[in-house]
Amino acid sequence: MNVARLAKKAKKGNKEALLQLIMAEKDVYYRLAFTYTGNTHDAMDAMEEMIVRVYESIDQLRNVEAFYSWSKTILVNCCRTLLHKQNKLVLLEDWNCAEGSIPGHALTSDPYIRSDQQMDIRQLLLHLNEHQKEAIQLKYFHDLDYQTIADMTQVPLGTVKSRVFQGLKKLRDLYRGDVDE
Repeated sequence: MNVARLAKKAKKGNKEALLQLIMAEKDVYYRLAFTYTGNTHDAMDAMEEMIVRVYESIDQLRNVEAFYSWSKTILVNCCRTLLHKQNKLVLLEDWNCAEGSIPGHALTSDPYIRSDQQMDIRQLLLHLNEHQKEAIQLKYFHDLDYQTIADMTQVPLGTVKSRVFQGLKKLRDLYRGDVDE
C-alpha cells in the first residue's frame, strides 16, 4: 500500500482511498484510543470522531507522507476531548497489547503470573504524573518515536524525552523500593 498515493487521492475527495488508509491501521488506532480512554466503548467513540474529523479536514494535510502521524494526532485530540467532557482520569486497563513493553519488566506467558505483573505495572504507573504516564505509554506500549509523540501531544521534543526519562527513573526507583510511598 502506498500511503502517499492514497492520501493524495483522499485529499482530492476519494472516499475509498481514505477508507483504505484508515482500515489499514484500524487496530493501531484502536489500541491508541483504548490507551487513552480505558474502555472499548469510548475508544470506538473517539475513533468515530477521528474519522469524521479526518474526512472533514483532509484538505489541511500538508505532507501526504505523514498521514498516519497526522491522523493519530487527531485521534489523541478526540480522546482528550472525550475525557475532558467526561471529566475522568483513565488508566490503561488492557495490558495484553503491551506484553514485554516496559524495559526490564518482561511479561510472562503464564496467565496467573502475567496478571500479577500487570497489576504491578498498573500500580507503578499510578505514581507517575499524567504527562509522564502518557509519554511512557505512547513510547513503550505503542512503540512511537519521540518526535511522533511530540507531534501528537503538541509539546517540544525535549519535553517528551524528559517526561519519559523522569517517568522511567521514577518507575525504576519505585520498582526497586528506593522511594517511600
